[in-house]
Amino acid sequence: MRHPLMRNNILREDLDAVIAYLEQDDPVLTNSRNVSAFEEEWSKWLGVKYSVFVNSGSSANLLSMAILKIRHPGGGEVIVPPLTWVSDIAAVMQNGFKPVFADIDPATLAMDAKKVLHLVSNNTRAVFLTHVQGFNGLTDELIDNLDRLNIPLIEDVCESHGATHHGRKAGSFGWMSNFSFYYAHHMSTIEGGMICTDDEMVYQQARMLRSHGMVREMSDPRLRDQFKRENPELNPAFIFAFPGYNMRNTEIGGILGLSQLKRLDANIKRRNENFDRFLNRLDKSKYRTDFTREGCSNYAFNLILKRPDDELVTRLMDKMKEAGIEFRRGNSGGGNQLRQPYLQGWVPKNHHLDFPEAEHIHFYGFYIGNFPDLRDEETDDLCNVINSA
Repeated sequence: MRHPLMRNNILREDLDAVIAYLEQDDPVLTNSRNVSAFEEEWSKWLGVKYSVFVNSGSSANLLSMAILKIRHPGGGEVIVPPLTWVSDIAAVMQNGFKPVFADIDPATLAMDAKKVLHLVSNNTRAVFLTHVQGFNGLTDELIDNLDRLNIPLIEDVCESHGATHHGRKAGSFGWMSNFSFYYAHHMSTIEGGMICTDDEMVYQQARMLRSHGMVREMSDPRLRDQFKRENPELNPAFIFAFPGYNMRNTEIGGILGLSQLKRLDANIKRRNENFDRFLNRLDKSKYRTDFTREGCSNYAFNLILKRPDDELVTRLMDKMKEAGIEFRRGNSGGGNQLRQPYLQGWVPKNHHLDFPEAEHIHFYGFYIGNFPDLRDEETDDLCNVINSA
């Protein structure tokens, strides 16, 4: 593949750190000190009080909805985007909430704040906003109104590590936020994710839910003692407060996270430089280039036709295939999620047609790989092929 979506971001220095740990006598491999150290360093980098390292970003999504379910056991509605990864919406459904969809802002690919606020009702339990592919999806209008209405914001930052809103990192605004450290993302622990918060009870609940709902996973001894007093007939080591999961990560994941975090800021800077070069060289008569780049931490090159054009999109795909350019049509998550079979029975028939911006991305949007070691001449070559369509 001449232009792959991703080149290996697990470097020799990362592997050396893992090997050095494994060469110790009897190294602990399951969740232990390196996991805790990574959680602490990640919290400092993000600017939050607490972080809980889990086995995937999808698990972080699921945990955040499970914690919301503790707060609202009777269910309710969660406002979600039609352009996102499947696990965001699936986590809502799996925890007994109803997903309600708001169309996107074409400048950021995140939910349009006005459309979100229009959908808020007495049944709204949270807004689950995705920062799509590095763009900052937050607006002051959304933040201020959700705060006024006392509706929690949950941020999915799985593709947007280091994106900012007014200089403050995305993922530090919401009641909770989720990150992914999957292989192709800004930094990688091979598989892995993080749930982040400033709310101590959310932190304690996330720790328990990550490990079978066990009370002994709580870091606050006062809360552990309270459960022991309330359950004197139970073995203190095996009190299960919630029907939890096994979402723990490993010491190897923690070591990789600590190693990769050291160069994350530099990698983000390079990704943004690549993205600026890409957009500046695109044919602006054919493709959108007017994205909101302030606060961006680009994940992938966004290639979106300015207008619906079936002939152009066919030529474009043919040109990219011939040139060995790997791409994904539909952009994040394969396009408009409302077209997916798993939502049949959850939304009205043809509901996807009510979301014209997501529909445009579904048919006329793509993403192409961007990564820190991409060379300027490679970006220029990509643009030459794309502009020739």
